[in-house]
Amino acid sequence: MLLALDIGNTEITIGLFQGDTLQAHWRLTTHPDRTPDEWGGAIGDVLIRAGNSPNEVRAVCLASVAPAVTQSVVGGVARATGRTVVAVDARSPLPVRLDVDEPLSVGADRIVNVLAATELYHGDVIVVDFGTATTFDCITGDARFLGGVIMPGLRTAADQLTRRAAKLPATELKAPPRVIGRRTEECIQAGVLYGAADAVDGMVRRIRAEWPGEGSPHAIATGGLAHIVAPLTASIEQVHPDLTLQGLRIAARHLGLCW
Repeated sequence: MLLALDIGNTEITIGLFQGDTLQAHWRLTTHPDRTPDEWGGAIGDVLIRAGNSPNEVRAVCLASVAPAVTQSVVGGVARATGRTVVAVDARSPLPVRLDVDEPLSVGADRIVNVLAATELYHGDVIVVDFGTATTFDCITGDARFLGGVIMPGLRTAADQLTRRAAKLPATELKAPPRVIGRRTEECIQAGVLYGAADAVDGMVRRIRAEWPGEGSPHAIATGGLAHIVAPLTASIEQVHPDLTLQGLRIAARHLGLCW
């Protein structure tokens, strides 16, 4: 089995693959103070509760944008599974071209998104990844990463709003039944969610207007909040919640891992 980990600033997404099939997946909160032993216990526990032994893991592939926790997670995975972790970054020998001014600064999550989008969609794609930040990855059909856009994520925006405005309560991120809110909670939900949806539509429109060549890229959504925002947009054509994990699986194959 392959264990794939996407380490974000807010959550760590873990996927367990049997061959090319994603058998199970989990999300853990990114706690920077956890020790390797604690991470090993947490990862071993989710595997066991899903009916799998950590000893079944034959390979581990990881992408991280949170350096402060990466080494502890790597140590924890080694303790739980006995396997050496292979990390993806801009130097990894993968069949993608990072056609940007600073290729070494491209996040590992965006690299595996490029890889997955190229293999799964076979055409020009905008990957909109809803995480701590909302990123727009611009990918041509020949596996060329053109760059993209980074804007604050939904939770980031909502947390800042309620933290800095003393009378605004913390609010569940779900779409309200109307845009014109009748209660404070509905007003916040409308502002954050419909505002984000319209921002996505506007950004996709601008990206398409700048796209090289005559084609128009498809817009694909992924990330933990994609299922909330994508239905509110006009531009998102498909949601692939596990795109980044699939990209890690594809990367693991290209890096010679066997499981």
